Amino acid sequence: MIITPKYDYENNRDYALRFVRDNIINMEIKPGSLIGEQEIANMLKLSRTPIHEAFLELSKSKIVEIFPQKGCFVSYIDPELISESRFLRKCIESAVVQEACDVATKADLDELEETIHLQEFYNDKNKDKFLELDNDFHKIFYRICNKMQCYYMVSLMSMHFDRVRSLSLYAVKDHKIIEDHRNILNAVKKKDKEAVCAAFMKHMSRFDLDWDIIAEKYSEYIKN
Repeated sequence: MIITPKYDYENNRDYALRFVRDNIINMEIKPGSLIGEQEIANMLKLSRTPIHEAFLELSKSKIVEIFPQKGCFVSYIDPELISESRFLRKCIESAVVQEACDVATKADLDELEETIHLQEFYNDKNKDKFLELDNDFHKIFYRICNKMQCYYMVSLMSMHFDRVRSLSLYAVKDHKIIEDHRNILNAVKKKDKEAVCAAFMKHMSRFDLDWDIIAEKYSEYIKN
């Protein structure tokens, strides 16, 4: 597993939650794996209480399942939960990117531009960093529109979709993420709400083209 430092603003529970969530998404913790509270506590040098709280929070989104006397298991990839998480994200984020056309400042646009430049740099060099920057690009829009509570709600459910996005970086040769992000940003710069919504929906539709490739290559991780 990948252990990252605890941020200054994080309490122990949030740190544990981020650690487990990120390792599930980047497939360091595989679907079907048993993860123990004490194991994670030892890794992070924490007590078991924040680990237990993190597991309970993750179980709400069904990314893990907790069985009494057995432990906490990472859920297999469930196409129905992916569909639901994509539905939620489409509904909320399409509205967010349109609102950004009205409120984004030059500093905001520059930050989005810099994120795309970094993605271009890390493309084919560091896939974990590339995915992190992909997430950052979308998160910036929520911050621009002062919708961070919406972001946290969407991100919790989006773990099902994000896990497959992580796999797609290895399974799909031409993922077109950078091109899509560039089209979204250009539409925001022009304050063209119709164009930005269309660009965002096209970006989200890439999954439909990628799913068959992913399902064939990683069939052992997918719920029957």
